[in-house]
Amino acid sequence: MRALRFPLAAQGICPKLRIAGVVILAAWIGIAALYGLLKPIKNGCIMTYMYPIYIPISSMGNAPSGRYGLYLYHEGWRRIDFKEHLKKLSGVPVLFIPGNAGSYKQVRSLAAESDRAFQGGPFENTFYQEAFLQTEGSADMDTVNYEVPNQYTNRLDWFAVDLEGEHSAMDGRILEEHTEYVVYAIHKILEQYKESHDIRQREGAAASGNLPRSVILVGHSMGGFVARAAAIHPHLHKSAVQTILTLSSPHQSPPLALQPSLGHYFAQVNREWKKGYEVQTSSGGNYVSDPLLSQVVVVSISGGYNDYQVRSKLESLDGIVPPTHGFMISSTSMNNVWLSMEHQAILWCNQLVVQVSHTLLSLVDSKTGQPIADTRKRLWMFTRMLQSALAQSFNGMTPTKLSHEIPVLASKGSVAHKPSCPMDWRDDALDRDLYIQTNTVTILAMDGRRRWLDIESLGTNGMSHFVFVTNLAPCSGVRLHLWPEKEKSDSDLPVCQRMVEVTSRMVLVPSGPAPTQLEPGSQTEQAPPTAVLRLGPEDMRGFRFLTISVAPRQTVSGRPPPAVSMAVGQFFNPEEGAMEVSSQSMLLSTYWPKNLLLKEDHPLVYNLSFAMSLGLLPITLSLKTAGCGIKTTGLPDGESGDLDKEKLCKLRCFPPVALAWDSASGLHVFPNLFSETIIVDSSPALWSSSRSSEKTTVMLLVDPHCSYTAGIQVSAHAMASRFLLLYSPQIVGFSFAVIFFALMRQVHEWDHKRAVPPLLTAVEHNLRMPVPFLYLAALPVLTSLFLSFLMVQPFPPVASFTVISLVCYLFANGFIILLVVASKLVFQVMAIIHTSLKSMCQAWERNYCLVFLRWFSKVASSFVCLKAIRILKLNTMLVTILVAITLACFVHPALGLLVLLLSHACCCHSSMSCFVMASRRKESVAEQKNGASHRARHSLTRQDLLSDQNLISEKKTSSALGFPEKSFRETQAEIFNHRHGLLMLHLLSMLMFVPSLAAWFQRIGMGQSFPWFADSALCAGVIFHGILNSRPESSVLLSFPSIMGHELRPRLIYLLAGFYSYLSGLALAPYKVFSPMAAIGYISLALKLSLGNDLRFRTKSHTHRH
Repeated sequence: MRALRFPLAAQGICPKLRIAGVVILAAWIGIAALYGLLKPIKNGCIMTYMYPIYIPISSMGNAPSGRYGLYLYHEGWRRIDFKEHLKKLSGVPVLFIPGNAGSYKQVRSLAAESDRAFQGGPFENTFYQEAFLQTEGSADMDTVNYEVPNQYTNRLDWFAVDLEGEHSAMDGRILEEHTEYVVYAIHKILEQYKESHDIRQREGAAASGNLPRSVILVGHSMGGFVARAAAIHPHLHKSAVQTILTLSSPHQSPPLALQPSLGHYFAQVNREWKKGYEVQTSSGGNYVSDPLLSQVVVVSISGGYNDYQVRSKLESLDGIVPPTHGFMISSTSMNNVWLSMEHQAILWCNQLVVQVSHTLLSLVDSKTGQPIADTRKRLWMFTRMLQSALAQSFNGMTPTKLSHEIPVLASKGSVAHKPSCPMDWRDDALDRDLYIQTNTVTILAMDGRRRWLDIESLGTNGMSHFVFVTNLAPCSGVRLHLWPEKEKSDSDLPVCQRMVEVTSRMVLVPSGPAPTQLEPGSQTEQAPPTAVLRLGPEDMRGFRFLTISVAPRQTVSGRPPPAVSMAVGQFFNPEEGAMEVSSQSMLLSTYWPKNLLLKEDHPLVYNLSFAMSLGLLPITLSLKTAGCGIKTTGLPDGESGDLDKEKLCKLRCFPPVALAWDSASGLHVFPNLFSETIIVDSSPALWSSSRSSEKTTVMLLVDPHCSYTAGIQVSAHAMASRFLLLYSPQIVGFSFAVIFFALMRQVHEWDHKRAVPPLLTAVEHNLRMPVPFLYLAALPVLTSLFLSFLMVQPFPPVASFTVISLVCYLFANGFIILLVVASKLVFQVMAIIHTSLKSMCQAWERNYCLVFLRWFSKVASSFVCLKAIRILKLNTMLVTILVAITLACFVHPALGLLVLLLSHACCCHSSMSCFVMASRRKESVAEQKNGASHRARHSLTRQDLLSDQNLISEKKTSSALGFPEKSFRETQAEIFNHRHGLLMLHLLSMLMFVPSLAAWFQRIGMGQSFPWFADSALCAGVIFHGILNSRPESSVLLSFPSIMGHELRPRLIYLLAGFYSYLSGLALAPYKVFSPMAAIGYISLALKLSLGNDLRFRTKSHTHRH
C-alpha cells in the first residue's frame, strides 16, 4: 500500500545511503557496546566476611523525616544489650551514607575490617618504610612529625543512615531531603556521645577520653555527594564535619544529568564549596575570617575503568577542592590494592576495605583519641596511607635528586642521621664482591654478595639511565648504594661514610600469581617483580659506583625466603625503548593487529606512547616468548617445540609488567602481562579535557634475556563500550539538536509555501554534505572553541574533539532515525487496523440483523452528545494545557509531559487514519473509471461526506492564505509530519524525567512533596510549546514580531534552539536542553495572549451562515 511506502523511495539512492550509513554506525556501536558491557568482569577482589549487629538510634521529635533511620554497627555474633552498649560509646564516630538505592547494611564490610584492624594493630614496618613522592600541592612531608604506633589509640564507631533505598541519583528533591537528614544524624551522633558520657559519670563509671567534636563522613556513590552537601548546609554546627572520604562518588556532575533540578543542585553545591575555601572579606576588602571550609579535608576514591556507573572524571575534585585540602585517587594506584572494581564491589573488596580501615584509624591522634585537628597532617596521612610511591605520571617516575654530601653513617662528633634501612644484616656478612662488566646484571639467588657497577664505564653511549626490578624485599632482601670517588670530593669523611643508600627509593608494584613448578621437584618459574627502581643521570651525577647487595638466604627478616629469587638491573638508553603508536595505526589494528619484535638484549624498559588515549581506544597487548637463548636441539624428542620453548623461557625470564599512566585516573598496573586488555579510565576529546588527556603512556618491563613478539590490537567491543560510557550525555544533547534541526527544516519548507516534509526526510536533508551537515554539526564545535578562548579556559585537543563530536552527532542521527521509523511504523499499523475495523463496523451496521451493534452505536452517539463532552471537544487545547500543567506542577513533571504525548499521539493517529482512508478511496476511484465514479459517489458513507466537506474547507483555507490548493490526503500528511516531529521532541523530554518518575513511584504513600519549581516551570514551557504550535498553519511563532527591522522566523528560533542543545551536549549537561524548549513555549504563550487569542472556555460552537 502506498501509505506504507517511505518518502525516500522516490528521491534516489543517495538519501537511502545516507540513512543506511548512520543507522549502521549507530547499530554497530550500540550492539558492540552492549556486548562489551554485559561481559563478566574479573576484578580480583577478595570477599569480606563479618558478623553484623545493627543497633537502632532513637530519633528525636525534630527529625526532618520520620521514614529515615540511624543505626550503630557492632561486630560480633553474641547477643548484646543495646542500651548498655550505647552507654559505652567512647570511640571515634564515623557516619556511613549509602548511595543510590543503597542500604545502611552496606557499612558492614568497612566496620568489620575496622574492628579487626583496631585489634590487630597497624601494618608491618615495611609498609611505612616505603618512600613516596611528593605530589604537587600536597602537604610538606618533611615538616610533619609522625611515628608509627604499635597499637591504634581508639576504635572507630560506625554509624549508618537508613535512607530507605531511595534513588537519590534520579531526583534532586530526594537528594536534598537526604542531605537534611544527614545533618540531623550528625547532630544526633554527637549528642549521643554526650548522653553516654553523662550517663557513665552519673553511674560512677570511668568516663575517660575526650568527647568528639566532629564526625568522619564516609559516603558511597551519591552518598559522597550528600556528605559534601551536608558539610555546607546552613543548619550544620561549626566544625561538626572535618573529614570526608568518598567511594565512587560523583562530584563534578550527576551520572544521569537528565533532570534540570538535579543538575542545578550539583552546580549550587559546587559553587558553595568553591566559596568555602576563599578567605572571608568585608565589602571594603578587609580580612574577616578564615575560609569556612579551611578545616575540611576531602579524599575521593574511584573504582577505575571497571566502574561503569561513575567515571573517574566525575569523581575528580579539580576546581572544587584545592590540592591543599584533598585529592582524588583511583583504586588501581592505591597501596596494597592495585585493582579496578565495579561500583558496588568497592564496598566489599577486602583489599580496599582493609586499606581504608587502617587509613581512618591512622587519623586518630594518640594524645586526644580523636581525629587529628591539623588539616595538613590529616592530608599527609591520607597521602601516605593511600598513594603509592610509584609516581602518578611518567615524568615523575625518576626520584628526586640525591645529595652525596649527606652521610648515612655519622662519624664522631657529627650529627647522626637515621639510615634508610634498619640494620637487619651487616656488610661483613656478605661474601666476596663481584664486579659487573656488562650493562645488564642478573641475580638468580640470595647469595649474600655485593655487585659493583661502574657508572662511568657502563653508563656511556647514551645508556645514562638505570632500572632495577626484583622480587626481593627492599632493605631486608636487597640494598642499593651510590658510591662517590674519593678524589672528587672535598669532604674529609671516608668514602664508606659518604655513600648514599637508594634502597628506600624503590617502589613496590603488585605481583601476579605466585610462580609454579612445571613438575613436582623441578625448577620453579621465574617470580614476577614486586619492586622497581629507576635512576636518571641527574640522580647519579657525582657518583662513580652503584652497588647491589643481596642478603644471605638465612637472614630475611626472620621470614621464609622466596621460592625463587630474581633481580635484574640494566643501564639503558631511553630513546632505544621509546615507541610511538599513531592514532591511524591504532584504528587499523582493530582488524589488522600491529606486531613488534623485541629481540634478545633489548632494553629492560619500553615506553609506548599512544596518540589516542586508551580510555577511548583500549588495546589488547599480548607478549609471546620468541626465544631466550636456550637451544632445544639436544633435547629428547617431544620436549622441543614452541610450547616447550615457552616453558623453558619462563624458567629464565620474569613475567612482563605494564604500567600505564593517565592524567585523569593516575596509575594502572598490569602484572603478568602475556595477553591483557589495557584500559585507563580517562575522558579524552571532551570540551573540558586537557591536551594531556589525549595520550597515554605505557611502560613495559620485560626481561632482556628473552625475545618477544608483541601484538597490539584495539578491542572493538571495549572501544564501543567506552564510547557510550564516556559520551552518552553528549549524545543525549545531540539527539535534541537533531530534532530541532529537523523541525527547522519543516518550518523552512512551510515558510516557502511547500509541503511539510516527513521527519525522516528532514533528518536526511540535514545530513547532506557539505551543506547543511557541516553548517549544523561543525559550527557549534567551533563556537565551543571560541567560548573557551573567551573564558580563558584550556583548549581541548582540537582534532580528536572535533572528530568525536561529529561521530556522536552521527550516532544521535542514527538513533533518531531508528526512533522515527519505529514510531511511524506503529502509527501506520494502528491506522490500518483502525480503518479496517471501522469499515467492518460500517458494513455490519447495514445488516439489520445485528440489532445489538445498532443499539451500541446509538448509545455511543448519545454519550457524545452530552453537554460536558461537547464542551470538552470544543476546548480540547485548553483542557489539555490545564491537565498537563496541573500534573507537572503538583504531582510530577513526567506525568504532565505524558498528557502532552497522548495529545500528540491522538492527533498523529487521527491524521494517519484519515490519510489511509483517503489513499484507499483514491485507489478505488482510479480502478473504477469509465462510468464507475457515479456509483462510487452514491456509495459514500456519512463519514466520507464529512471528509469531503473538510477537504473543501481545507482548500478554501489554503487559498485564503496564499498556499496552493492541497487535497485532503496531502493536508492530513502535513499535519502528521509536523505533529510527528513534536511528538519525537517531547518523547525525549519525557524520557529525561523517567528515572525521576521511577523514584517518585517508589516513594508513593510515604509523604510526597511538590516537584521543584525549576522542573515544573520548564515542563510548563514545554507543554505550551507543544500545544500552541501543534498545527503548522496555526503556529503562533509565525506571528513573531520583527527585531531591529529583521523578521524572526520560526526556522531561526529552532536553529538557535538546536545550537544551544548541541552546546549543552558538549558541556555534558543535557538537562539544559529544557531551557530553549521552555523559552519557545513561553514566547508562544505571550504571542497568543498579545494577539487577542485568549484561552477561555467555550460552551457553544460558533457557526455562521453565508
